[in-house]
Amino acid sequence: MRPEWGLAGCAAFIAAPRAVTAGADLAGRSFLHSYDWTKDQEFATLELILTAPVVVASWISLQYYASAVAPHVFGSGNKLIHNVVGGIGVLQGNGGTLRAGLPRQAVHDGKALVHQPLRLSVLIEAPEEAISAVLDRHPQVRALFDNGWLHLFALSDGRLGARYRAGNRWDRLQPLAAAA
Repeated sequence: MRPEWGLAGCAAFIAAPRAVTAGADLAGRSFLHSYDWTKDQEFATLELILTAPVVVASWISLQYYASAVAPHVFGSGNKLIHNVVGGIGVLQGNGGTLRAGLPRQAVHDGKALVHQPLRLSVLIEAPEEAISAVLDRHPQVRALFDNGWLHLFALSDGRLGARYRAGNRWDRLQPLAAAA
């Protein structure tokens, strides 16, 4: 009934060896990409991941985010009365303002939001220096993180190791203490 809900709730993009997420219940809220940086000579695959699938995931996440937080501006209203115009947007019925966002039914079930509006977290198991080098070569991708549209974390041995900060800086994260 609502194919748009297949992407609703997207919260994370994870590029790491499959063993990192195997067995975890991610509730269908994560884009998964199997990636082993130790087999990535010169980090060409890392560069491809950051400049293609991460960018596409950001488009999806930001479209759901905007359509949920400001549906009157970025949403496209009720899909039942949409008229597609030139493949670039829709009209409500036979007139009004051209709308390009997601329909209300993609983010709302009639009672509550089905998409929790949040910024996508990108988690990549790779050395921070390698990630930073890719971001230096692709300022348009770096801007997604520098401007706070997406969050970026480096994983180390399957655990959060560092958080990216604007200006291509990294904050080391302290491991959580084991429960007593």
